[in-house]
Amino acid sequence: MTATREAILEAELPIVDPHHHLWDRPTEILKDLPPSDHGFMDIIKRVPRYLLDELLADLRSGHDVRATVYLECGAMYRADGPEVLRAVGEIEFVNGVAAMTASGLYGPVRACAGIVGHVDLRMGAAVEDVLRAHIAAGQGRFRGIRHSAAYDDDPNVLGPLAGRVPAGLYRDAKFREGFARLQKLELSFDAWLLEPQLPDLIDLARAFPETTIVLDHVGTPLGVGAYRGKREERFATWRSNIETLARCENVVVKLGGLAMPFAAFPWSYTNRPRSSEELADAWRPYLDACIAAFTPRRAMFESNFPVDSYSCSYATLWNALKRVASRYSADEKAAMFSGTAARVYRLSL
Repeated sequence: MTATREAILEAELPIVDPHHHLWDRPTEILKDLPPSDHGFMDIIKRVPRYLLDELLADLRSGHDVRATVYLECGAMYRADGPEVLRAVGEIEFVNGVAAMTASGLYGPVRACAGIVGHVDLRMGAAVEDVLRAHIAAGQGRFRGIRHSAAYDDDPNVLGPLAGRVPAGLYRDAKFREGFARLQKLELSFDAWLLEPQLPDLIDLARAFPETTIVLDHVGTPLGVGAYRGKREERFATWRSNIETLARCENVVVKLGGLAMPFAAFPWSYTNRPRSSEELADAWRPYLDACIAAFTPRRAMFESNFPVDSYSCSYATLWNALKRVASRYSADEKAAMFSGTAARVYRLSL
């Protein structure tokens, strides 16, 4: 199945892409990766480099992307110095990219206008000094952190990402001691987890109602590993948890991430969908359920690139999201494609 280049839909609609990554995985590292049937290994090997040139190529592929928000992915950590401060290197790196596009040399887009980094909140109260180092490195662009809780008893669900965090991270007392420092420093929290873990995030959001929490990738519905063939039968449980989470007014949701392999839609690099319409039809039940629960004011479309390039191009992805949004009003579209992201991540456009 071969995807063809599509005409850009609603090319004049302003977009803030609130979720993308940058990385450089040298070939000498990639050659040592073990073989795996999991899609993430395909992504790493297929896209070993995604830096400013590659990002700009996507941003210029037809849609009116005005600004972006960078999400941590373990890129460019410092090789030396205190272990707890090595992740500051990622912020230094991304802030340099942001400064490049802020020069105007690459056109009007402001890439990485907001930066979300990583610290280990299990440091407890001591994490405050580390957070302040991230804020300083961001030079006004640092907006918050992401500490993934993605875990499943079946290691085949996460593939090469399995084992990075223990079960129940968001309920851990030491984690919550560190989490409590975010609101003091006016930082948001991006949460990546798997759909069976949504009750953990509901509990966290209720415990910290003053901290802005962003749910990444609609909670990552599953159809791989132990959940193979069960995604559709689990939809009602996923939706019920989403509706419960949406009652927490401090939580917003990112509408995307469904091109990743976890949901087990039948697509890959070698078997891409024929069109954005096919993608929209598959994703619509999840995206519409999130929009209904959170409302457009607390929902934002995301690209999750280059990870979501597993299934489609950047231009095709935004066409698919625009198809899903076609039944919403102009004001609702403005919120979901740019307004919510600009407000939550405090961007000046």
